[in-house]
Order: sequence, then structure tokens, then C-alpha cells
Amino acid sequence: MAPRFASVDDYIASYPEETRTQLAEVRRTIHDAAPHAGEKISYGMATFTVDGKPLIYYAGWKNHVGLYPVPTGDAVFERAIAPYRRAKDTVRFPMNAPVPLELISQITALCLERRAAAESSET
Repeated sequence: MAPRFASVDDYIASYPEETRTQLAEVRRTIHDAAPHAGEKISYGMATFTVDGKPLIYYAGWKNHVGLYPVPTGDAVFERAIAPYRRAKDTVRFPMNAPVPLELISQITALCLERRAAAESSET
């Protein structure tokens, strides 16, 4: 059974130093891009939420840090994200390379835009 974590801090602290460092960078970058977002553990992963709903998940793995879900964007965005895309809505940032923080900011902004558009279409 997978471990359960009481907080995002506990989740990040459970990893080896290299992974902790990358997770902390990802966390800080998403927080800077979405300062109003909350944080929790959901599906065993660190999760940023807006209005109580998941916005973006991030997780540490043996060889990478993953972000989920990552929506599609314009051609420039898709070219920038292509080396990291592993599935339709997943990106993986390898441990042996610097985390592309600007790209994570763009991903977060795109997630926020998609959320706002979905909410405005519901009203």
C-alpha cells in the first residue's frame, strides 16, 4: 500500500535530496504562477487546487518529476513542451537536467486559463 501523507511538506520530505530539490522548485514555481491556489495531497500526489478543485498535480518518481494534467496549447507551446510530453496530458522532467521553470509557469497559466474558460461557460 502506498504511503499516505498528511501534507505536501511531508510528501516532499519523503524523497531523496535530488528529488526534493526538484519538487520544491516545481512547487515554488506553480505557487508563484497561482498564488491564490491551495495545496493538498490527492491521489497520493501533491496537488494545487483552485476553489477546492484540482488544478495541477505533481509527483516525484525515480528518474523524473511529473506534472498532470497538462493541456494542449498553441504551436509554440507544443514545441517547447514536446521533449517532456509522455502522454496526452502528462509531462516528465528528468532528474538529470534542470527543471524548465519558465515552462512550468506557462503550464500553470494555461491550466488557470482553461479553468476560467470552463467556469465561464458553465454560467
